[in-house]
Amino acid sequence: MERVALRLMHVHAHPDDESSKGAASTAMYVGQGVDVHVVTCTGGERGSILNPKMERPDILEHMPEIRRREMEAARDILGIRQDWLGFVDSGWPEGDPKPPLPEGCFGLVPVEEGAAPLVRLIRSFRPHVLTTYDENGGYPHPDHIQCHNISVRAFEAAADPTAYPEAGEPWQVLKLYYQHGFNRPRTQALHDAMLALGLESPWAERLAEWKPDPAHDARITTQVPCADWFGVRDMALIAHATQIDPDGPWFQVPLEVQKEVWPTEDFELVTAHVQTSLPEDDLFAGIRNTKAEEA
Repeated sequence: MERVALRLMHVHAHPDDESSKGAASTAMYVGQGVDVHVVTCTGGERGSILNPKMERPDILEHMPEIRRREMEAARDILGIRQDWLGFVDSGWPEGDPKPPLPEGCFGLVPVEEGAAPLVRLIRSFRPHVLTTYDENGGYPHPDHIQCHNISVRAFEAAADPTAYPEAGEPWQVLKLYYQHGFNRPRTQALHDAMLALGLESPWAERLAEWKPDPAHDARITTQVPCADWFGVRDMALIAHATQIDPDGPWFQVPLEVQKEVWPTEDFELVTAHVQTSLPEDDLFAGIRNTKAEEA
């Protein structure tokens, strides 16, 4: 049987998440011939303008269209295919107590309903590997937590012929991962390296507030070496001009320092329907060069 390309699906909450979380390994896998599909749950409609250079009334008035164009530019840089689930951004609730989420937003969609279009995409694309966020969303944005909820449900349901029968033929995704790219050990290592070089660290304040959690850090099972693609990651980030300030903290640690100190992107293997051994250095460990790859 002729071997087909490996297929990888990332499920993200907003446009720009695909570039700030796992983009270097995405670009690396694309370069290897892997077919990578990003699913974006919302349009980022309620996102703030995080780049001071883009704080203009005309930008804020057209955020949905602008963020869609930014996503298209990042998609082309990374070499991926991409689909929108079509849900509406919940926004980041601020205040004490926090206000209720806006009616009709993604965070309030029932999980069974939210998972339905993702099941359809999984059964159509038939990924070997799926990645999403952990149960805390990576950080507790309601859309990130909901992204986790529908991704886990869809991962399970896509293989179940009794679930969502209208969504296509069942498909068993072989591995499920949570992304842990922004973890404390990595941030501490980059911070220490900057100080050792006599440079100002952009992470000093964040680390002062970030309580160590060894149990959470130990959840990382898979570190994918992808330093040669950090530059592509940065290009994709900069494409999201409303969200990313090229003079901001994302870019204050020189690329050469990042490559030397922490040359991987980090994941947690949650479920595997193939044999693998931990730790891993490849999301496709246990799949490459097996009959599973031929499916």
